Amino acid sequence: MEPPVLAFTLWIFAFLSVPAAGYPNGKVREACSSMMPRHEHSPQPSPEHTISVNETKFRPGDHIKVNLSGPVFEGFFIQARNAENLAGPAVGSFMLAEERISQLLTCGLVKNSAVSHTSKSKKTHVEAYWIAPTDAPEHVQFLATVVEKYKIFWVKIPGPVISQPNAPPLTTPTSITPETLPTSQPVFHLTKSFNASGCGSTKFCIRNPAKCDPGAAYCFFLSFKQNNHSVLIEMSGPSEGYIAFALSHDQWMGDDDAYLCINEDHRINVNTAYLSGRIPPVLDSENGLEDISWRVADGLVQCSFRRNLRLPAYKGRFNLDANYYIFLADGEASEGLIHKHHRQPLITNGMYNVTDSPKDVGGSRSPLLLKLHASLMFVAWMTTVSIGVIVARFFKPVWPHSLFGKEIWFQVHRMLMLTTVLLTSIAFVLPFIYRGGWSEWAGFHPYLGCTVMALAIFQPLMAGFRPPPHAPRRQVFNWVHWSTGTTARILAVVTMFLGMDLPALNLPDPWDTYTMIGFVAWHVGIDILLEIHSYCLIRKVEVIDEDRIQILQSLTSAEAEGHTFKEIVLTIYICGNIAFLITFLAAIHQL
Repeated sequence: MEPPVLAFTLWIFAFLSVPAAGYPNGKVREACSSMMPRHEHSPQPSPEHTISVNETKFRPGDHIKVNLSGPVFEGFFIQARNAENLAGPAVGSFMLAEERISQLLTCGLVKNSAVSHTSKSKKTHVEAYWIAPTDAPEHVQFLATVVEKYKIFWVKIPGPVISQPNAPPLTTPTSITPETLPTSQPVFHLTKSFNASGCGSTKFCIRNPAKCDPGAAYCFFLSFKQNNHSVLIEMSGPSEGYIAFALSHDQWMGDDDAYLCINEDHRINVNTAYLSGRIPPVLDSENGLEDISWRVADGLVQCSFRRNLRLPAYKGRFNLDANYYIFLADGEASEGLIHKHHRQPLITNGMYNVTDSPKDVGGSRSPLLLKLHASLMFVAWMTTVSIGVIVARFFKPVWPHSLFGKEIWFQVHRMLMLTTVLLTSIAFVLPFIYRGGWSEWAGFHPYLGCTVMALAIFQPLMAGFRPPPHAPRRQVFNWVHWSTGTTARILAVVTMFLGMDLPALNLPDPWDTYTMIGFVAWHVGIDILLEIHSYCLIRKVEVIDEDRIQILQSLTSAEAEGHTFKEIVLTIYICGNIAFLITFLAAIHQL
C-alpha cells in the first residue's frame, strides 16, 4: 500500500530525484566549457539546425537578435565566443525573448552568458538577444548545442561571425576541428571486485549489512584510504541505476558534498554535486577527481576515484580531514536521469573523520527517534488500547469485584487507556524533535497523527466529567465516549498503515502491509467471537430486546457463566497481540 503524497522532489535522498546526467530542466552549467551534453553518446556529425543573426556588425552595448531553428528538438545551449579562440570562455551576455522555453545561465565569471531550455517540450526555433560587452573581441561567433533526443545531439554547431566596425579581416578558421570537441575524462575499468581487506586497520569503511563482503550481491560498501594529501575512495552496491554518498554536517539533506556513480548502458559516470537543500543539485563541470575507475558486474555498481584532502578551488567540496555524517544511497537511473531513491539512505550513527584512525562502521536506514516513535505507537494502538476496549466491553460481569474503590474491570480499563495516552503523547513529540518542525514529505500521516493525538487526549478529559450511572445524560455520554474511542482507533490504524511505508521507517514492503492486515483481522475476529458468545448467552435465557440494549451497562448473570471462556479468549488475544507487536518491533529495529 503506497501512502498518499503531496509532492516529491527528493537525495540521496531527495536530491536523487533530479537529473544528473541528462538535463531536461536545462541546468547545464557543467557543460559551459565543452558544450557537450553528458549523455555518454557521441554527437552527430552533420548539423541540421542553423543559427542566424539580424546584424553582421556590432558595437559594445548593442543588442543582436540570435535565432536558432531547424527540425524539432528538445534541448539547446547557445553561447557567443571569440571567433579567434573558440575554445575560450563565453563572451557577452544574453537577454531572453521567450521566458517560457528559455532561461539564462552563468558560465564562468560572466553572468547570463548562455541560453538554455527550460524543459523537454518540443520546439523548432528559439530566439534571444546577445548584448555586446564593453571589452568585446573584434570578432564574435555564435555556437549552439542542440539535443533532438537523449542519444541524438549536435555539439558546437557553428553560427555566423559578427565583427566590430573597422575590425581587420578574420584570419583564424572558424570551423570547429576535432581538436576543439570536448573529450571526456579518462576512466579505467576495474578488473575485479573490491574487498574488505584493511577495513578498520588501514582504511575507513562503511558496510551495510555490517561486516558484509563488498563482492556480495547484497552489500553496500564505502571505503576511504588516505595516501599523503589525497584519499582513495571506493564505493560499491547492488543497483541497476546509481549509488551515491554524501558528507553532511547533520542528518538532513542540505549543504552537503555528494558523489554519484551513475550506470548508463553499462557505463559509469562519476559526478559530484553540492546539495543546497531539497532542490536539484548543482553539478560541477570540473570536480577535481582523479584516477577514476569503474566496474558493472553481477548486479553491482562499483567505482573508485581519488581526491585531495582539500579542494579550495572547487566550491562545495568539503575538506576530508573533518567530522561528518556520511550518507549512502542508491536508486534507479534511465536515459541519463536519476530518480528518487526507493528507500531511506543509510546514515552513519555518528560523525566521523575518514582520515582519522581507521574504523569499520555501519549505519541505519531509519533514525532512532522515528524507530521509537513507531514502537511506542504500535505498543499503544496494537496492545494497550485494544485490550482495554475488550476488557470494558466484555469483562464487566467477569471482574465485578472492587479494587481501590472501583471495579477491577474498570481499574484495568482505565490503567490501559491512560497508558495509551501516555505512550501516544511521548511518541507524538519524537518526530517533531527529529524533524525540527513539521514534515512536508510524509503525506497525510502527520495530519492523521495529530487528529489521533487530539482524540486520545479528549477521551480521558471527557471521562473525567462522566455523569453518574443512572443520570439522564449517562446514555449520551456512553455513546459519545464509544464513538470518540472507535474513531480514534480506526484513524490510528489508518495512520499506522500510512506510516509503515514511509522510507524513514524502512520496513520491508509488502510484508508490513500484509502483517498489519493480519493484525486488524485478528482483532476483528476476536471481537466478533466474543460478541457471538455474548449473544448466545442472552438468547439462552431469552432476554428481551429492551434488556439487550443495556448490555454495555448491566450484563446479566447468564453472561457471567461464560467468564472462563472469555478469560481463555482474552489470554489468547493478548498472546496474539504480543506476537504481532514483537514481529513489528523486530522489523523496526532489525533484530
